[in-house]
Amino acid sequence: MAQITTFEDFKLNRQLLNAIDDLGYAAPTAIQKQAIPKVLAGHDVMGIAQTGTGKTAAFVLPILMKVKYAQGTEPRALVLAPTRELILQIEKNIAELSAYCDLRYLAIYGGIGPKTQIEKIREGIDILVATPGRFLDLYGRGEIVVKQIKTLVLDEADKMMDMGFMPQIRNILEVIPLKRQNLLFSATMPAKVVDLSHEFLEFPEVVEVSPQATAVETVEQILYQVPNQKTKINFLVHLLEGSEEVFQRIIVFVKTKTTADNIHKYLHRKKMGEVRVIHANKGQNTRINSMDDFKSGEVRVLVATDVVARGIDVSMVSHVINFDVPLIYEDYVHRIGRTGRAQHEGTAITFANEVEMYHIGKIEKVIREAIPQKAIPAGVEIEKTPFIEQQQMAREMDLIKRKDNPDFKGAFHEKKKKFGDKGSNDKKSFGSKSRKGNKGKRRR
Repeated sequence: MAQITTFEDFKLNRQLLNAIDDLGYAAPTAIQKQAIPKVLAGHDVMGIAQTGTGKTAAFVLPILMKVKYAQGTEPRALVLAPTRELILQIEKNIAELSAYCDLRYLAIYGGIGPKTQIEKIREGIDILVATPGRFLDLYGRGEIVVKQIKTLVLDEADKMMDMGFMPQIRNILEVIPLKRQNLLFSATMPAKVVDLSHEFLEFPEVVEVSPQATAVETVEQILYQVPNQKTKINFLVHLLEGSEEVFQRIIVFVKTKTTADNIHKYLHRKKMGEVRVIHANKGQNTRINSMDDFKSGEVRVLVATDVVARGIDVSMVSHVINFDVPLIYEDYVHRIGRTGRAQHEGTAITFANEVEMYHIGKIEKVIREAIPQKAIPAGVEIEKTPFIEQQQMAREMDLIKRKDNPDFKGAFHEKKKKFGDKGSNDKKSFGSKSRKGNKGKRRR
């Protein structure tokens, strides 16, 4: 195979090359160099690539070449992805790359009424981008005709597995034509994704641009051991009070919607500039508007949960701050992949308490490297850990150790009471009372 150095080497049509020139893409990325020729040749492809590596264009460009122009009313290519944000990101990529093509495409997803989506489907589409749930919903209503689908793409397959989409994906595989080209893209390749690939890929060409689940090379990673939530807040404020030239555009990742809302309110009260929060409970329009304002630079800080982590496509994020350590270890890769995109450098800062340091050890095994650790800066006020938070962390650590070692007896394990102990449930203990309904009566 001839060496690929430019997009012209793919033998793409002039319409696509003009769109690529408009976007300012200088040269194909590693995943594009390896995947595009194989997809164009008609192979099933399993691509393992981190976010921010040009993965979306690696399947969008070949699809546009195959579909070529508007034809009929039924979709000929189907792209499935796990979240609304990612669906919209893929649709945006299709719009940009097909600027000079006569093609019709549509993104469908839940969270909004289906009326407008149904109207556009009826008008005729060539490429359909969908979340599994909304696809099955409209297919069940008879609004989507699948018999012309020739290409199926599963994007972010690992996240779809994490979010429990396997049953819906299997249902979709049963109703679309058997004779088709299949493409699977994933940042990591856990066992569930491997099992899925065996179900629907036929003799796939495997494309892996770097060892799976490794961190993006353009991201500097820093780990701080931070004892408690209040100190984490102090540290976050300390960073945001730093130079805006350095901390230009920041995403703060947290585990829960409640934590996201609380951080947003706190930063707003502290007048830390324009801050927005996005999570699953936020309306679709609110999430889209927050993302647009973040991309434009009007919003400096975006607080987000992992549910929306993979749909955030902003090329100039200066810092990712892991306020909480993710419990799904592969999500660490996706979080820090929000910075260092498109060959730009970025920094990922992680706060970890005593319990979370256990998970950091597991994450380091997944990414095959140690995360450099630094001491908390002198300007950060270190708070005393409240008793309730201490107890909660102790319980969590007990649970973790018990999972690793079933014989482990921690501080919070249920101790067996000795005969005669106060409160013993031993039926033979002196003065024991009967169960509810016979209170105060002697057992017979």
